[in-house]
Parts: sequence; structure tokens; C-alpha cells
Amino acid sequence: MQPEKREVVIVGSGPAGYTAALYASRADLKPLVIEGSEPGGQLTTTTDVENFPGFPEGVMGPDLMHKMKEQAKRFGTDFLATMVENVDLSKRPFLITCANGHMVEAQTVIISTGASAKYLGLANEMELIGKGVSACATCDGFFYRDKVVHVVGGGDTAMEEATFLTKFASKVYVVHRRSELRASKPMQERAFENPKIEFVWDSEVEEILHDETGVTGIRVVNTKTGEKSDRATDGLFMGIGHTPNTGFLKGQVEVDDHGFIITRGGHPDTNVAGVFACGDVQDSYYRQAISAAGTGCMAAIRAERFIEENGKA
Repeated sequence: MQPEKREVVIVGSGPAGYTAALYASRADLKPLVIEGSEPGGQLTTTTDVENFPGFPEGVMGPDLMHKMKEQAKRFGTDFLATMVENVDLSKRPFLITCANGHMVEAQTVIISTGASAKYLGLANEMELIGKGVSACATCDGFFYRDKVVHVVGGGDTAMEEATFLTKFASKVYVVHRRSELRASKPMQERAFENPKIEFVWDSEVEEILHDETGVTGIRVVNTKTGEKSDRATDGLFMGIGHTPNTGFLKGQVEVDDHGFIITRGGHPDTNVAGVFACGDVQDSYYRQAISAAGTGCMAAIRAERFIEENGKA
């Protein structure tokens, strides 16, 4: 089977991938989006999105992603509902092999595979996302105004989540399996000084308690004594980090110590000429739909100019 030939292939979907597709298709580059295992990305598991501009009454995450996809499709984007299994970025055109056997030669590649929030792996955990379980305080904190929440973790992510949640919640408890934090000193000091934050040391969440409306509490176990106790809570936030979805690249693109793709000089350029990255796969700091969309726009414009300047291989 001869590989399909494309000027732009976008690996991954979500706000970054769909925005890159919109801009690339409007530039008449006829992009192909390989959507991955979760077309639309993390927002497809989110209920109300109230912080995306243009939706004063809010919008459901899946609806927002559907609108973005349809807009890109209107201008000529093609979509492939499969995973990328392997890429060869050693020379242009780049060769992409999909899980369904489909092969594509791409003049440029835009990577928008996102980062997956780490969860605890507890029973009912995934079913309760949006019903009291969250991994994004800046996305969902508003819904917990004057409520009690718990945050799991002891690193910078957990301290950032806990500190942000104090803007809304009446009380924030941080559950950490050790007796000291791993977070940086400034982050620790900020959390310790916040009167709304209290620590539950040497403890792990063993079970999420819930009813038909969502989370009602958590069962924690003391890591030293084995004693178990139930704690009432309105929300449980995972502050244990994110894993960027870069395994398929097999080390061909430069990443940082946490696996996020390194981009350069404020641009979406990677260390491989003609390969660009956008969205959460290269952003461990903001992790917002609007910032992801912005970098998707940037990646498409860079891909267009790269082809103009370098021609086709």
C-alpha cells in the first residue's frame, strides 16, 4: 500500500488540534487530523465549560469540541479515527503509520496529543469525573464556592490546585501519603500560610464515597497505622500531575524531564524542522482550552510558512 501524501498532518485533536486544522484548512493545506483514542481530547469528559470566550451561558465540553471539529471540516479538513502507532521523523517527508495500517507521508507534522491527568485508579473514579472528581482546579474550582474540597498530592501541582481552590472553597484539605511535601519551598510556604488549607498527613485515599448526585466523601487510610476514616467532602481534586502523550514519538522529539515537548522561542517549533507541537503536550503550566487553541493557531501558521520557505521534500 502506497502512503497517502499530505502537506499537513495533525496528530491528536482537542482545542489545539482542531484549531490547527481550522487554520491549516483555511490556508488550503488540506490537513489530515488523526484523532486518537479520545477524539476531542479531555474536554469530551467535561460537563460545563464556563471560561471559553464566546459562550456567556457556558457550553458543554463535548458540544464545544463538536463545533470546533465541524468548523474545521467545513473548510476541508479530513479526519481519521485511529491512533498513530509509529512515526519516522528522520527525514522529510515524514512517515506516519496508524494503528489501522493506514500510512501517510507528511510535509509537516503538528503534534497535539495532549497530556493525560494522573488519577488514583479507584473504583468509580472515572465515572465521577464532573460529579465531584476533577483534575483541574482552574477548570472546575468555580463550582465549589463555599464548599469543602480535598486535594490529593504533595508536589507543586497539588499546592497550585489547593491554593487556587481557596479562592472559592470554604476549606481545602490536602491529603498526602507522607509527612512532608515534595513541592518547592515557595509553593510549600504559600500553602502553609493559607488559613483555608489544612493537611491530612500520612494518608491515602482508599475509596470515593458517593450517591446518585456525585461525591459525598472519601475513605482514607493512614499509611503508618493502617487506621481508616471517612471524611465528608464536596469535591476530590487530583494534584498528582499529568503525563504527556508522547510515547509514540519514541524519543525523536526533544522533551523535558517530565516528558513535555520542548518548543522554542515562543513558537511551536520543536527541535525537528517541520515538526510543531501545540496544546497540553507542550504546556505543563497553563493547561487551558483557550491557550491550547491559541498554540494550535500558531502551529498551523508556522507549518504554512515552513512549506512556503522550504518547499516540498
